[in-house]
Amino acid sequence: MWGYPVLKDKRGSLGFDSDNGGEFLNHHLYSYMRERTEAVEFTRSRPYHSDDNAHVEQKNWTWARQLLGYDRLEDPQLVGPISALYREVWAPWQNFFLPCLKLEKKWHQGSRWHKRYELPRTAYQRLCTPGMLTLKERGRLRDRYESLDPFALKDELETKLKQILKPKSKGVSLT
Repeated sequence: MWGYPVLKDKRGSLGFDSDNGGEFLNHHLYSYMRERTEAVEFTRSRPYHSDDNAHVEQKNWTWARQLLGYDRLEDPQLVGPISALYREVWAPWQNFFLPCLKLEKKWHQGSRWHKRYELPRTAYQRLCTPGMLTLKERGRLRDRYESLDPFALKDELETKLKQILKPKSKGVSLT
C-alpha cells in the first residue's frame, strides 16, 4: 500500500479516523497503526449512524476534493509532491489567510432551528485569542504569519497543482 509513507508522518496524533468502507478499513492498515512504536488509536464511525461521516467528508471536501478534485490519483510518485503541497502551501494558505465561520449558538424556537455564527476568522486569529497559547507560542505563530505572502502562496499553489495534475503522456487526463 503506497499510502504508508504519508501515515509515517502522523506523529503525536490522537487517532486515525476512517469511514467503514473497505477502501480505508483493512487489516494491513489496522496492524500498521497498532504495531507502531507509538501506537495510534484507530477509530471509525459508529455502526448504524450514517450521519457521523458528514463531518469527516466536510473536511475531505475542504482539504482534498477542493484542492485535487474527485479524480483518482494512483501514481505512487505523487505522494511526496501532494504531501509537500499540503504541508508547505495549502495548510498555511488555509490556516493563515482564509477565514471561516464557526457556529456560536444553535437553538430551537417554535418549529424552527436558529443558528448564530461568530464573525469569520482564520485559524491563526482563533489561536491568537488570549488564553489559547503562551506568549512564546503566539510570537512564533506571528513570526510565521509575517513571513508568508498570500499572493506568493497562491502562485506556488497553482504551479504545484499544475505539476501534480498534468495529463499523463498516454493521453489519460488526471484533471
